[in-house]
Amino acid sequence: MVNRGVRYEDARREFEKRFLARVIQQCDGNLCKAADTLGVHRNTLARKTKELRIKPRAL
Repeated sequence: MVNRGVRYEDARREFEKRFLARVIQQCDGNLCKAADTLGVHRNTLARKTKELRIKPRAL
């Protein structure tokens, strides 16, 4: 019998949320600066923050 621990998708989502929140916090909530740091377009980062329910101004 296999122990069903944490699902991969749940673990990936939690990692992504914490990682993005930390980068945004290090950039003082500035999404443009955070997106540049991450090497992604600002719209991509904005979409991910919405999907993951990250509030940049609250960080």
